[in-house]
Amino acid sequence: MKPARARAFTLIELLVVVATLVIAVAFLLPALMRPRRYATGMYCSNHLKQIGLSFRTWALDNDGRFPMQVSVTNGGTMELVASGVVFRHFQVMSNELSTPTILICPMELAFARTMATTFGPQPAATYKQVVFKSDNNVSYFVGVDADGTRPSMLLCGDQNLAINGVRAKPGLLAVPTNSVMSWVKPRHDGGGNFCLADGSVKQVKTPGLNPLLVETEVATNRLAFP
Repeated sequence: MKPARARAFTLIELLVVVATLVIAVAFLLPALMRPRRYATGMYCSNHLKQIGLSFRTWALDNDGRFPMQVSVTNGGTMELVASGVVFRHFQVMSNELSTPTILICPMELAFARTMATTFGPQPAATYKQVVFKSDNNVSYFVGVDADGTRPSMLLCGDQNLAINGVRAKPGLLAVPTNSVMSWVKPRHDGGGNFCLADGSVKQVKTPGLNPLLVETEVATNRLAFP
């Protein structure tokens, strides 16, 4: 007896199967990606909550003032504000922050940024750690005039912002209340995250940026971008 010959796909049947798979992937991929974007947004929000708590904890030991309002001689960063440097404001809070890993947004795509793993000098260990030592280790801007007595002021947040259509460059930037802010390649479901001076965190899309700026109740916000 001759063995039964297996029936192969015809070219048309193969094309139909491939087309079906492509359509299925096109429908399912957005649904599969959304939980990941939501999860990274939550991680970023949690990072900023920890950062906001660290600022407020540090202020408890410094007459209610954030590092930007305390002299360098007293452990703050006041004299460094004009330089536009960002990482120093976090570095003086190393005890409160515990780890610098939370200073990088999980959606950070800039290759120039590196997640640091330690605030201290390179430890004698069997594995190499990344020391926190520059703005390349930070994803978030700092509101250098943030004041604990003004809860709606901008303390820190995602740095991928544009002011009046121009992407914010590294350094200190004065942002008047009537400025038009927008996100550059929004990271979190079409928006981004902010931490306010009272420690609360908000996720805001572009239409909500200008009202947020007005709510700070100051004529100009000075923001230091990494």
